Amino acid sequence: MRRALGLTFAIVLCVGSIASATELVIFYEDGCPHCTRIESFLESIAPDYPTLDVTRYEIHDPEAHDLLPQLLAAYGAELGPVPIIFIGDVAMVGGTFYGPYPEPTTLTGRAEQMELEKAIERAIADDAPSPLSRTEGTSGSGLAKSLTIPAVVLAAAADSVNPCTFAVLVLLLGTLLVAGKKGKVLQAGLAFIAAIYISYFLMGIGIFSAIQAAGVQRPFIIAVSGLAILLGLWNMKDYFAYGKWFTIEVPARWRPLVKRITSSVVSVPGAFAVGVLDSLFLLPCSSGPYIAILALLSKTTTRAQGVGLLLFYNLIFILPLLIITVAVHFGYTTTARAERWRSARLGKLHLVSGVVMLLLGVGMIVATELGIM
Repeated sequence: MRRALGLTFAIVLCVGSIASATELVIFYEDGCPHCTRIESFLESIAPDYPTLDVTRYEIHDPEAHDLLPQLLAAYGAELGPVPIIFIGDVAMVGGTFYGPYPEPTTLTGRAEQMELEKAIERAIADDAPSPLSRTEGTSGSGLAKSLTIPAVVLAAAADSVNPCTFAVLVLLLGTLLVAGKKGKVLQAGLAFIAAIYISYFLMGIGIFSAIQAAGVQRPFIIAVSGLAILLGLWNMKDYFAYGKWFTIEVPARWRPLVKRITSSVVSVPGAFAVGVLDSLFLLPCSSGPYIAILALLSKTTTRAQGVGLLLFYNLIFILPLLIITVAVHFGYTTTARAERWRSARLGKLHLVSGVVMLLLGVGMIVATELGIM
């Protein structure tokens, strides 16, 4: 009986020690000398604080990109050099301490280590909650993520009514019909669309990965948002004065080459190849909303979520192309009628795209200023 009571008491003590563990969160960078010194210091004092639990994030990890801004905002600290540490009510950025101080205090060397140890002792004595608890249910992060999918759908829908892609597809299908290859219209159209989808997706993944690796900071978001607003206004200009000054379409000097390449295609492999080439020529038409969305995804999603939403974005982007291809194949319309429809609505297509880009850019700036992103 006594042995059973002793075992129960030991289990209670063990559970109690786990429950009372105090978490320290540190953001570091591989190869950073200051980080190495702080890590060595934490290891040296670890035996004195057995309930201290250290959680580490490499500053370039995608998870750190999302978490660090939330923690800095929760502690009222400014972004600075690593190491960045959160413990109890104290944040240490580089050697600057934020928290229960009249103003941010910068320390170095042994003084920095002593102040950090005081913060650890105080957090353990107060049984302070994990710093990560300050980010749970934060309205900014949650709202930004909840608005991401609607923004993706809206931008992709606007991007999908792109007059440039319509023109190239109609030219391709018309070439096949003139060459007496009506039976290959569906196959070639699908091959062309598949090439557009794959090319845009791969380009998106490359840009998305580069942005996440570099880290998404406020100046970058503001710059991309400003670009979206500018392109949106310029697109809207084409509704009122199409063709004047500069038009956001394939540059005029490229058009003969695009037409020559596309009109030479009479096979399914050729349609796929020209789709890849045309994707590069079509970038001036569709890069605006795509880059804005990539910046948004880099800020509000993990890599896996971002890849899934990029697949979804590009699916919406190609839907009108699929509709045109199927309609021409089954005789619901002709390439001539499709081209007349496109030409008659060029201004409206630019207006729709411009309004969406303007709203997206303004929305991202407002979200950034309000701390939602």
